[in-house]
Amino acid sequence: MARSPIISIVGATASGKTALSIELAQRFSGEVISADSAQVRRGMRIGTAAPTSEDMLKIPHHLVGVTDPNSEWTLVDWLESVNSTVQAIRRRSNVPFLVGGTGQYIWAFLEGREAPKVPPNQVFRRKLEEKARDPIVDLHESLRLKDPTSADRIHRNNLPRVIRALEIITATGQPVPLLSNRPPDAHSIVIGLKWSREILFDRADRRVEWMFQTGLVEEAMALAETYGDASEGFRAIGYREALSVGKGELTVDAAVERTKTTTHKLIRSQSGWFRADDSRIKWLSCEEMTPKQLVTRAATIVEEALD
Repeated sequence: MARSPIISIVGATASGKTALSIELAQRFSGEVISADSAQVRRGMRIGTAAPTSEDMLKIPHHLVGVTDPNSEWTLVDWLESVNSTVQAIRRRSNVPFLVGGTGQYIWAFLEGREAPKVPPNQVFRRKLEEKARDPIVDLHESLRLKDPTSADRIHRNNLPRVIRALEIITATGQPVPLLSNRPPDAHSIVIGLKWSREILFDRADRRVEWMFQTGLVEEAMALAETYGDASEGFRAIGYREALSVGKGELTVDAAVERTKTTTHKLIRSQSGWFRADDSRIKWLSCEEMTPKQLVTRAATIVEEALD
């Protein structure tokens, strides 16, 4: 299989992507590539719901725990890594499974885009994040005034992508370029896991509770001791809250509730990347199937792609 298809499994946080990817990878000689901007960090296993050691023994996983929490990591870094990883998996005649909820990563790779080489400006980002909390501020309209094409392409609810576009425009003085360093990989399919918002929030809430019960506070404190509590990795959901518990600034209950609220915001943002009306995504309604039926249906899609 010189050019096996790329099987992408997408969806919101807590939708079941990891479990499905392992089942499918076992059936189809697959290797999993994480498309999660937090799972790339070393030592951040609990808070990012990274694959367990047992999961990684079952199936090879890539781009999990490859950079320190205090290291800079950008879309450019991920694209360079995922391109070489896909090529290596194909040379082994295995099937690459691209799995994650970071839509910017998934679509940038599948569309063959080359990310503008503008380094992240955390001061600029935090300033705009603060502005966005003001209900009279419309960052998407600000983007439209500066770059109408990008505004048409980026959903207004996708705040991280709106801010990144404004960051690039501010740094370069030009609209966001639509560049490509290769043709899109046409031999690929995207499987999406769909849940109602209510059930998805409940699944995510239970995951947050589990994280705090199984050592997220201890994980955050250990990372802060090694890398400092200002590390880039602490932007991942749950870590600031867990660190505040460890410092005695928050109770566990308060931290759990804050993390749930932030996770709900993330889920809403992810819906802007993985839209229900996106014809590129083969959506599977998880509520209408048993776990076994879900795997069977997804396996049929993969089989058709391999034919």
